[in-house]
Amino acid sequence: MTNAPFNSLAQLPDPDPEETDEWAASLDAVTRVAGADRAAYLMRRTYEHARATGLAVPSPLETDYINTIPTPAEPELPGDAALEQRITNWNRWNAAAMVTRGSRFELGGHIATFASAAWLYDIGFNHFFRGKEGGESGDQLYIQGHATPGVYARAFLDGRLTEAQLDRFRQEAGGNGLPSYPHPRRLPWMWEFPTVSMGLGALAAIKQARFNRYLQHRNIKDTAASHVWAFLGDGEMDEPESAAALELAGRDKLDNLTFVINCNLQRLDGPVRGNHKIVQELEAKFRAAGWNVVKSLWGSAWDELIALDTNGAFVRRLREVPDGQFQTYATRDAAYIREHFFTADPGLEQIARRLSDEQITACFHNSRAGHEPRKVYAAYHAAAEHQGAPTVILVQTIKGWTLGPGFESRNANHQMKKLTGAEFRAMRDLLELPIPDSALHDDLVPYAHPGADSPEVRYLQERRAALGGPAPTRRVHPVVLPEPSAKPFEALAKGSGRQEIATTTALVRLLKDLMREKETGRRWVPIVPDEARTFGMESLFPSAGMYSPHGQSYEPVDRDMLLYYKEAQDGQILNEGITEAGCMASFTAAATSYATHGEPMIPVYMFYAMFGWQRTADQMWALADQLGRGFLVGATAGRTTMTGEGLQHADGHSHLIASTNPAAISYDPAFAYEIGVIVKEGLRRMYGPDAENVFYYLTVYNEPKVQPAMPTAPGVEEGIVKGLYRFRAADTAGLPVDAPRMQLLASGTAIHWALQAQKLLAESWGVGADLWSATSWSELRRDGLAYDAARLRGEETPLPHVTRVLRGAPGPVLAISDWMRSVPDQISHWVPQDWSSIGTDGFGLSDTREAARRHFGVDPHSIVVAALAALANSGEIKQATVDQARQLYWS
Repeated sequence: MTNAPFNSLAQLPDPDPEETDEWAASLDAVTRVAGADRAAYLMRRTYEHARATGLAVPSPLETDYINTIPTPAEPELPGDAALEQRITNWNRWNAAAMVTRGSRFELGGHIATFASAAWLYDIGFNHFFRGKEGGESGDQLYIQGHATPGVYARAFLDGRLTEAQLDRFRQEAGGNGLPSYPHPRRLPWMWEFPTVSMGLGALAAIKQARFNRYLQHRNIKDTAASHVWAFLGDGEMDEPESAAALELAGRDKLDNLTFVINCNLQRLDGPVRGNHKIVQELEAKFRAAGWNVVKSLWGSAWDELIALDTNGAFVRRLREVPDGQFQTYATRDAAYIREHFFTADPGLEQIARRLSDEQITACFHNSRAGHEPRKVYAAYHAAAEHQGAPTVILVQTIKGWTLGPGFESRNANHQMKKLTGAEFRAMRDLLELPIPDSALHDDLVPYAHPGADSPEVRYLQERRAALGGPAPTRRVHPVVLPEPSAKPFEALAKGSGRQEIATTTALVRLLKDLMREKETGRRWVPIVPDEARTFGMESLFPSAGMYSPHGQSYEPVDRDMLLYYKEAQDGQILNEGITEAGCMASFTAAATSYATHGEPMIPVYMFYAMFGWQRTADQMWALADQLGRGFLVGATAGRTTMTGEGLQHADGHSHLIASTNPAAISYDPAFAYEIGVIVKEGLRRMYGPDAENVFYYLTVYNEPKVQPAMPTAPGVEEGIVKGLYRFRAADTAGLPVDAPRMQLLASGTAIHWALQAQKLLAESWGVGADLWSATSWSELRRDGLAYDAARLRGEETPLPHVTRVLRGAPGPVLAISDWMRSVPDQISHWVPQDWSSIGTDGFGLSDTREAARRHFGVDPHSIVVAALAALANSGEIKQATVDQARQLYWS
């Protein structure tokens, strides 16, 4: 017996070495007499027997390149198979017709993906996907974006869409158009989940399944009957987000989740793994992550070939041939396949001699499990019945199936947007549709429908009724959350007295108080990407607990401390680990629960500001598309507040990125009371009687400061919400009547530097400066844009808020922030005075806060120099004064 140089079992004591040697000798004998394939077969059968009897043996990561479920073990397909075939044929035709008709406007569209996946969807719609009738949550369907035409075609057959709507595919500007892909914001009664930013759908589906369990365990909604189905392409699994949470799904045993990966072996352009095998790679990846794997690869025509494989040569050859070559087999004649596949082994040649050319081409050209409804049903049934782990179905298809030889298995078929008349006639004949030649003479191919009272339509509607109504569908049940009590906000409005606290701390205290509210406290969903203690959130641990479906099976090392690490099955906090992408996916699931489950939840996701919009802005666009609501919090914000952390932690631009998202309501509050006003307004806008589909982005800082009480002057709350109010007027006592005047606008932590500069300007330079708190540069900009648009339309409209409140204010305006200048510069167009700004453009760096602010030129002395320069530019002081200040402060 030959041992490997490093054998992990060798370190374990063997109570009976003689018996072990006998087993090894038996295996060696089988290998010598019957061959390696027979020996491997016996090992696998022994392994399967051991697993079946409950022995705890590790799972192999890869199985043979054949179906997991053999044909004799497949359950019978329920329902009327003939009617289901005709329904799928109508859907195939109308999907192709819709995209082809739209191509005359050069709008594009995708045909080949749905053509390969038609049965993957129709079997689900006919037998598995639960609807939302009766207030149920139903199933959550993450439809592969490029298969959208087929879903529209089915909705047309069902009477949910009209011909006129199909003809407005990708024509949305005039209203009543159909979006190119699943877009809830564009078609909110139908689509629940946007999926075309590839990879995000997979991650979102996992977090949605986990959030369903979260609602169940916290007794908020019974989601036991809800199942999450995510349809993905084999090429899509290359995206890092696609595999970002596979281990979480396996670890949390999410058997309410099924991935259906359409393995047609093609990316959008070319093979997925031309030199390798994507199915085997994915199987190993998912098995390693703890998933149940169902391989559904070959159609029933392959059964005879596999049955003839008495020595394992055929199955071994299937495992050897790379995907790129299989794509070639699908387009070549039997002679080519005989030469290149069956001559590799004498055993294969024997099998080939027993097969006709027709049998060979039937297998290699056409027979894939994804094109046989019974095999698809068997895979789905196995997934639905499996308990204790999520399931991935790796199903093989041919991209462009039924569209003719010009489409099928062609590398370019993703870019092919239309069929010719001849191709439509061939497709009509293949699908046996009653469409006369006379209807195909015109260049504009017709839609086809069997009639609203046809057996096909009645059957389709009966199946959906039995499963709980139409799908996909999105429904919003109006649930208005009561306003929280005034007490939590009053605490912030009072200020911190002499105590210095960071605005991050103030927000966490507010959150803790709001989570105690009787009516709405349980609806808050705090989300953190591991560093909860950095943000001061450890105070929530003992009372709220961190959600774990397994509870806490260990005694935490800090159990004797007041703020110990507590995990619980009904825990409220989602502590996601170091995964901003995973946090955003969880945030989205919670932020859209008001529609998905009819249960409004209030997620608040707190993260390092630098690692939010910069890293996961794509998901924030998907959040906006999905009409999500909640609070994103960029903590440790700004370019200069993260002492010592340096470039990669120094965020000076997230507000600029956030301003590009139409659904993001962004604020940079300076004081605790501003946070209270903003959060209260956010709750009203997102969860009140006139709820809006927006989400809030707040930046908070880790720099402890005394938090003042809220000013009592009229208009302060309105100014905070609109984005600007005067925080402190200039102290003109002792200044000449004709003393220079100016306006300082500051946001976030920069207001503290501006306060010092305001005092220096008055005491050392005889300048009176009013100080304004700019809580939201982006909201001021939106207000200005709305004003401009209304005026362009010839409408009378009030002046923008920033113009109105600054109108008549003396002197130039200087904007100061811990952000790059582009952030405040967004509003310069609507400021009536001379405008200038200073900020933190460039890369961050490690140093003290004071040194970093001097480096960027935003410290109090630099503000004074910039203010004097603005006054000199306006002709209100002499340039010599500016030079004097530079010499004094910068030399």
